[in-house]
Amino acid sequence: MTRQMTGAKMVVQALKDQGVDVVFGYPGGAVLPIYDEIFQQNDIRHILVRHEQGAVHAAEGYARSTGKPGVVLVTSGPGATNAVTGLTDALMDSIPLIVLTGQVPTFMIGSDAFQEADTVGITRPCTKHNWLVKETERLAQTIHEAFHVATSGRPGPVLVDIPKDVQFASAKYLEPAQTKTSHYQPQTNGDIDTITELVEALEQAERPVFYTGGGVINSGDEASALLRELVDATGIPITSTLMGLGCYPASGKNWLGMLGMHGLYEANMAMHDCDLMINIGARFDDRITGRLDAFSPGSQRAHIDIDPSSINKVIRTDFPIVGDVKEVLRQMLSVWKDRGAKVKREAIQNWWGRIEEWKKINCLAFTQTGKTIKPQHAVHRLEELTKGHDRYICTEVGQHQMWAAQYLGFEHPNRWMTSGGLGTMGYGFPASIGVQVAHPEALVINVAGEASWLMNMQEMGTAVQYRLPVKQFILNNERLGMVRQWQELLHGERYSHSWSDALPDFVKLAEAFGAKGIQCSDPADLDDAIMEMVNYDGPVIFDCLVEKHENCFPMIPSGKAHNEMLLGENASTADAIDAGGGVLV
Repeated sequence: MTRQMTGAKMVVQALKDQGVDVVFGYPGGAVLPIYDEIFQQNDIRHILVRHEQGAVHAAEGYARSTGKPGVVLVTSGPGATNAVTGLTDALMDSIPLIVLTGQVPTFMIGSDAFQEADTVGITRPCTKHNWLVKETERLAQTIHEAFHVATSGRPGPVLVDIPKDVQFASAKYLEPAQTKTSHYQPQTNGDIDTITELVEALEQAERPVFYTGGGVINSGDEASALLRELVDATGIPITSTLMGLGCYPASGKNWLGMLGMHGLYEANMAMHDCDLMINIGARFDDRITGRLDAFSPGSQRAHIDIDPSSINKVIRTDFPIVGDVKEVLRQMLSVWKDRGAKVKREAIQNWWGRIEEWKKINCLAFTQTGKTIKPQHAVHRLEELTKGHDRYICTEVGQHQMWAAQYLGFEHPNRWMTSGGLGTMGYGFPASIGVQVAHPEALVINVAGEASWLMNMQEMGTAVQYRLPVKQFILNNERLGMVRQWQELLHGERYSHSWSDALPDFVKLAEAFGAKGIQCSDPADLDDAIMEMVNYDGPVIFDCLVEKHENCFPMIPSGKAHNEMLLGENASTADAIDAGGGVLV
């Protein structure tokens, strides 16, 4: 039966029909009718953040950790513009979001009304698609369509701009089944002939490698399971981008570790020397490829991606396959098994022999001495003391992000939330709130730097209000660590504005919000302090005072190839020591 209702009620009903259980938002005049409808129901939980950017990042954390789209509700003008950073972050990392924004009444659009902004124009470059709904009768259909677009094909953020008079007016509500979405049906199955050609190349390869990305995780748990089956059956080494961590277990026998600028030596060397590279759900990001003309120079290349615009965009491939990772892996396994499940076992065994030689250069080696905590040691101890928990890790952006990716192990997908493509400082704290809302019984830790964390520190109020026991593990070096590192290595040690002279007392700050604060500066006290953080049943700010001038290695310098890496001085016995304390190999 078709029901008559106001636009505001349509919004809430559409969210219910789409299975939404939580909305992250901040009220304002242009969305008060919707907030009034939220007040009159109990099916959807609303989380009141302290800043609209925090709302979008929280929704990203929720989406990334659940596989479901995150939903945001903000007002017009500054409410919408404050969401732009989060929208761009989600677009870069393919995170499905539905952002609902209020707008001034339709008859006032274009008059420079109070809190008016061209939200659709502003957000067109940073959304997968957006809509301005000027007729109430089109509102429900648009919201249902928005969910379809956000979650189909390559996931991403969408935005629906809703004028206030559309929220007040009444019209007939359309159910999801009455909504037409046939105009957007991305290709999910790969071309079987190209897949067969790739399998033939796989059968003949002597130095193959799987290069995986966030697309595997976006495709769902079944995609990760199929990937693991293929890797284990073929015996081929596998590496991953920052966004793909967890799609193959860190404890798996074929795991090489993370790839790229701060990736592991063996992973980057394998990528450089392979003869067949199979890219599954990654987009050849510049942090992975390094110098393009020197990227994996002697290999045949395959690229499996749901987004046809990503194919041959950066790197020309020999086997371009457009399709959903899950479906293409299923097809690939079927073809490979039908052809006898063949690979060159002896050649691949020899390939593993070369990789084992590379592994002897322990590129993550460090020495914890003295009374100052090394940041690597802090993250390593965090891993050892929490890896047995039901654990989700978020990060801010900077050196700490790379150390977390290097030293923390992920056995399952959807356990690692970080800002990859945009590199958004301030992402991790609100993202951890979204993760904790989705997984209230889990241990949720945000590995942070003090500079990034301060960008959205106000969300501590959200964590305390909703009794969310998120743990903020801050590696405090009193520096913009990655900026300082680049200034040391590339700008003659001219440290231009890369430190702060006015940091807060994080313990007192936590207590001011009604949370728990812990500070640790002595390596001997670190384990006990970490366990105090883990065992506390509320939100914690852990201020871990670490070595101020530690550099993050390995590192591929800008403009260099994968086989031209800087390693930490503990990683190799090579003689050439660069100015930053790294070994160039």
